[in-house]
Amino acid sequence: MNSPALILLLIFLFFQRTAANSVEEITWTYSGSVGQSEWSEYFPDCGGASQSPVDVTTTQTKYDPSLVPVTPLGYSQHGNQPFSLHNNGHTVVIELPGWMGLQGLPWLFTAVQLHLHWGNGSPGHGGSEHTIDGRSADAELHVVHYNSELYPNMSAAMTQRDGLAVLGIFIETGEETNPAFNNIINYMSRIRHADQKEFIPAFDVQSLLPRSLGRYYRYNGSLTTPPCYQSVIWTVFQERVQISKAQLLKMETILYSSKAEDSHRMLLQDNYRVTQSLNHRVVLASFSAESGKELSSGEVTAIVIGVMCGCVGLAVIVRFIVKTIRSSSSWDVLHNNRPAPSPRVNDQEHSKEKKQDLALSTTSEAEKKEEPSPSSPAEP
Repeated sequence: MNSPALILLLIFLFFQRTAANSVEEITWTYSGSVGQSEWSEYFPDCGGASQSPVDVTTTQTKYDPSLVPVTPLGYSQHGNQPFSLHNNGHTVVIELPGWMGLQGLPWLFTAVQLHLHWGNGSPGHGGSEHTIDGRSADAELHVVHYNSELYPNMSAAMTQRDGLAVLGIFIETGEETNPAFNNIINYMSRIRHADQKEFIPAFDVQSLLPRSLGRYYRYNGSLTTPPCYQSVIWTVFQERVQISKAQLLKMETILYSSKAEDSHRMLLQDNYRVTQSLNHRVVLASFSAESGKELSSGEVTAIVIGVMCGCVGLAVIVRFIVKTIRSSSSWDVLHNNRPAPSPRVNDQEHSKEKKQDLALSTTSEAEKKEEPSPSSPAEP
């Protein structure tokens, strides 16, 4: 290669590296001058055709019986080393050790980190990124992994189409406190400002997941934050996990997206991206539509009460039928035991009367013969 060509190549690489660094240094936000509506201007992949999150329309999903339950590896084997908790100005992040991984996908994936998305505390506002049939949850947990079979690290994998696998878990509020999430929420007050980090005790990461890991939606998508690389195999679980209202409120109001030295503090809220168009992508389901119907607690209660009422009604009907049968059987027995008429006894009495009449008649005739005739001579 001659000198002019080499110089041009070096200049090109310099400007390419400079442009890449400048993009990485851009401070993006969820709203404002570099809000999500402007992401694609600074991060081209954010305007791609396979972006995330999406709205899962359950009637348009395709059942795929080959989708097996995902299997977390080492999630509960946290060891003695503490976890790193970090406020990056966009969310709270926990870095995960490299021995944690994920099976149940075409390749083995190694865990990298987990983070959360939430709203602003407004009733019915929601804070999840994915939605189901247009309905959002109160928050959403993401556990990020990279394809360790094909790529050496996260940086190399995140730009490849099959490089990442992310678990999406819907979070909704209930009456009871979730102790698993307290392992995160109770320490968030130590990293209230952007760029702050804190080491926290390690804990069982699998306790954050839903009980059923075999019922989920699967599709190809992207990172939900810049640079929005379209490299993610998404697994969004159907079953939701619950935290208390107090836990959610603390999550939504305790962190700042501003730094400690900033004069103007900004609460870290509404850190979720709006749903993106599927653009003819197909969302697969690991369960059929018939088996995948999610029943609410009210529906379950109604079913139980209906079954109980049905059993009581059936018992009443059976008792009535048995009682009727017994009554009919008793009547037949009594009817058959009634004394039958005795015509022969009457015949005997009638015959006896005839015999008595005959005897009286015979006696009368005999008496008549013994009486002397008045016209006959007397005997000497």
